[in-house]
Amino acid sequence: MFTPMTRAFVFLIFSFSMCLLSLESRLSAQQPPTKPDFLRQLHLQALESKQTDWIHWGDRPDRFSNWTNHSNRLIPVYCFGVQLSEVSGANSVYRSGEGLKKLYGQTPLETLNPNAEYFDQTNLFHLQQQAFAAGKKHVILMVFDGMDWQTTQAAAVYKNQKIVYTEGRGTGLSFLDYRGGDSQFGFCVTSPHHDSHDVDVDSQTISPDQTGGRTGGYSAEFGGATPWSQPGDPSYLMGQRKNIPHIVADSAATATSLTTGHKTYNASINIGIDGSQLETIAHQQQQKGFAIGVVTSVPICHATPACAYAHNVSRNDYQDISRDLLGLKSASHRTQPLEGVDVLIGAGWGENNADDRKKQGNNYEPGNPHLTESDLKKIDVESGGRYVVATRTAKQNGAEVLQRAADRAAENGQRLFGFFGVDGGHLPYQTADGDFNPTRGMSKGERYTENDISENPTLAQMTSAALQVLEKNETGFWLMVEAGDVDWANHNNNIDDAIGAVLSGEAAFDVVIEWVEENSNWDETAVIVTADHGHMLVIKDLSKLIAPEESQEVVTE
Repeated sequence: MFTPMTRAFVFLIFSFSMCLLSLESRLSAQQPPTKPDFLRQLHLQALESKQTDWIHWGDRPDRFSNWTNHSNRLIPVYCFGVQLSEVSGANSVYRSGEGLKKLYGQTPLETLNPNAEYFDQTNLFHLQQQAFAAGKKHVILMVFDGMDWQTTQAAAVYKNQKIVYTEGRGTGLSFLDYRGGDSQFGFCVTSPHHDSHDVDVDSQTISPDQTGGRTGGYSAEFGGATPWSQPGDPSYLMGQRKNIPHIVADSAATATSLTTGHKTYNASINIGIDGSQLETIAHQQQQKGFAIGVVTSVPICHATPACAYAHNVSRNDYQDISRDLLGLKSASHRTQPLEGVDVLIGAGWGENNADDRKKQGNNYEPGNPHLTESDLKKIDVESGGRYVVATRTAKQNGAEVLQRAADRAAENGQRLFGFFGVDGGHLPYQTADGDFNPTRGMSKGERYTENDISENPTLAQMTSAALQVLEKNETGFWLMVEAGDVDWANHNNNIDDAIGAVLSGEAAFDVVIEWVEENSNWDETAVIVTADHGHMLVIKDLSKLIAPEESQEVVTE
């Protein structure tokens, strides 16, 4: 039998418990209900039905997908601190037969256009050169790999939950809205010189051109005069119009255009059509005392980051590409290695491949296909190398691991190398709603553990760390930042992942702009935001990107 004191104590505990339940109930009532992930569901429905009335990839409106590759779409360019008028409109190389012959080695079919407003991707290299020549101390090239105008528009509509634009530069994302540095908008042709060669990575030689005369070029009639124009023949943009078979570019050829100003063959890492090694903007500025940085969300040696600095006849010779980036002897620099970049941060950690000699040659070392254990040890300051090394570490927050390394490198005037990622060689994919739970596309969806998320920094955090180290160079720096997962999402025909990738790249852009405004100014800094190529995403009903209960108001600029 309970004593009076025991009964009082029990009553007190009971009353306290009821108060907690009441408080929890009130708090729950104050919280908005969790919205279902409508975009994920729409994507899955379209994928499973294999046909849909609102979205498709390719030139078949009756099929969800008949294309998972790149396209020859015109791609957008957003400039801050440099003038696009010098290369666009009346100054476009596509209005000059002589200019086109110099660019392609001939005047490609249906490519001369006296009314072209677009310019060529190689012009962006020259704009970077001009920026430095004009006295800029910092030039930052941001490449949203695979982000064409349509993918950008989709991200803006989803983020703002209304149809914010249907043509032009657009609005609704920070790199669309920001107007610092006398910002300008334009669009360019990405077509390569010609298709890939047979190559020998051991000797670093290429075979004669085997493309049968097929070259790059661009037809506004069939591809569209602007990125938002309805193409005269969508199959042309996929390189499938037989009478005008302009080659579709890969990321290696397009990135080489951005960094060297030369058109070349697909799969080339800064190798010219004659097999010669091309000098990049990074090489030029490094010789003048500038620091060089490369940041990417995909493997450090993939095509776009590789073209910032490396030389290789094949984009697949990953370990040698990493050696060039890190200043080690490689197949392309056997006796005298390149100087190496000052900051390299990206993914590729944790991958393993016993044998990749067919692609990477006889010097391939089994293990991580992107960077060997022996090379990682060589570059580490703890072993006498020049890089403070930060790698994904079990049970440690990735952003904090990278930040500690950046602090040390900046304080001691050392280089910085960051190596992170998940299975597949990239950072965790962010979906449109900001979660890291990608659904399946044309291939199965990825699944991440809590450690996969916590042990990796974001692209924005990588960008911040790079700037912290690079800014210590009083002469200045050149930095490439690649949001590489936009391309991977579009290859996978995954609109949820594609929008998420654009938004994670936008966050990196925000870091760049914050750095410029707090540590520099637009008199001494230039930023170029672009893509390397497009895909074939077609959204026929943009309102599907808006949650059903939201407004579908169209806002004009």
